[in-house]
Amino acid sequence: MNRIERKFKELRKNNEKALVGFITAGDPDVAQSLEIMSAMCAAGLDILELGIPFSDPTADGPAIQRSSARALAHQVNLTQVLEMIRRLREKTAIPIILFGYYNPILQYRVDKFCADARAAGADGVLVVDLPPEESAELTNGHPEADFPLIRLIAPTTPAERMHRIAESACGFLYLISKTGVTGSDGLDMDDIAARTASVKAVTDLPVCVGFGISTAKDVRSIAAVADGVVIGSAFERLIEENLNQSNLAGLVAQQVKDFKQATR
Repeated sequence: MNRIERKFKELRKNNEKALVGFITAGDPDVAQSLEIMSAMCAAGLDILELGIPFSDPTADGPAIQRSSARALAHQVNLTQVLEMIRRLREKTAIPIILFGYYNPILQYRVDKFCADARAAGADGVLVVDLPPEESAELTNGHPEADFPLIRLIAPTTPAERMHRIAESACGFLYLISKTGVTGSDGLDMDDIAARTASVKAVTDLPVCVGFGISTAKDVRSIAAVADGVVIGSAFERLIEENLNQSNLAGLVAQQVKDFKQATR
């Protein structure tokens, strides 16, 4: 049983839902990023989604785009991201999912990426611009249960395709709450509840919902219908608004505690 499976089993036993937190690796710099990640894990985060900085994102809203720009300004690349995971693994056993786009992985070399990411302590990868039909190069070199490619389901995904995506999935399924980019405003909770139920009808895997979730009230509403809640832009906005604060990691940790409380 891998770390992702163990975490969801533990959460079910405790009648809790997963808090999945995204931050961009190396934002605002490597040292502070490591401090923030460590503080988030210690504050009760269930799964860390660690963004690979990328110059040309298609799904990320302005807050996460700017976080990537800050990391890239410090020349943070995939090799450094993996080293950050190695260092973080000395302090925490929570699941770590790499989040990114396919171009940096291709440049790194796909087989090398999978081997090095697993060796560093990563538990899976989510690639925004890699559809299931094109994913064999990434998944065929290892047992996917050991290093799952987390599959995305969009609000516009037809039922038949949803079923096919679920059949090949491991780890958990990521249900996008709305059309648009990360961090955009407005959630239709009735629609999210209905689509979450549709996904749950075709899989036994946990279903986590992300995009546009920014308050404890949002977290509480999503946690009532899903197995996990994914938050990214809210964390990155907090980082951006407090770049010059000496207690930046503590501020992010407190936000983790507030969001985690809403999953219980």
